Amino acid sequence: MSTILVTGGTGTLGRRVTARLQAAGHEVRVLSRRSEQYPVDLRDGRGLDAAMAGAQVVVHCASSPRGGDDKAAGHLIAAARRAGTVTNLVYISIVGVDVVPLGYYRVKHRVERMLLESGLGVTILRTTQFHDLVAAVARALARVPGPVPVPRGVRVQPIAVEEVAGRLAELAVPVPAAGGRVPDMGGPEVRTLADWVRAYLAAGGGRRRRVVEVPLAGRAYRGFLRGGNLAPDRAVGTVRFADFLAEGGGRA
Repeated sequence: MSTILVTGGTGTLGRRVTARLQAAGHEVRVLSRRSEQYPVDLRDGRGLDAAMAGAQVVVHCASSPRGGDDKAAGHLIAAARRAGTVTNLVYISIVGVDVVPLGYYRVKHRVERMLLESGLGVTILRTTQFHDLVAAVARALARVPGPVPVPRGVRVQPIAVEEVAGRLAELAVPVPAAGGRVPDMGGPEVRTLADWVRAYLAAGGGRRRRVVEVPLAGRAYRGFLRGGNLAPDRAVGTVRFADFLAEGGGRA
């Protein structure tokens, strides 16, 4: 069994990855600023050397839409080099980071390049958006009084976080992927965001709310319109958004 670090190990994805790895018998170190065992701050790298000592695999789930992922990755790469024992750094990324010029996506793509150029063994998995994120977007849009405004023409292919966690746990082995990337993962269905918002509202008893598609502007919006965030040929997920909602997913 391997010694595996999981960054973001208390988050939506990370805690599920951690549970799977522990169930498989691995020694798992969950990195967190508040952890008693492995107090680590990826923003400045404090605590990383102690947490990294003797580890073979790192699963990097920590991320912040507020920025700083590239700096955190830099600290993680430097610590892995110093440790000298890490043979595989597994990173979760997003389908479309190289073609949709959204600020957050650009940073995720920068992290991918940093890892591939680091000289370390790396495994990068890109997935489409989680069911949880689509539900959170729907919930936020539904707070607007009156008709619910949704970006016109944007399609989304949501996937279950549990399925992504399972794939990451499979990839958390000492041998990295050839070429540094594995095939993308997409959810089982591609529909417009308007359709997903309607499904969310219906599941919550909001059938009378009208959904209005609103055209937007900008390069990122055009990237979504072109379907840069989709992986229809990699629709390997099996859990539908309707299944997620039926189990109470996405409720505030």
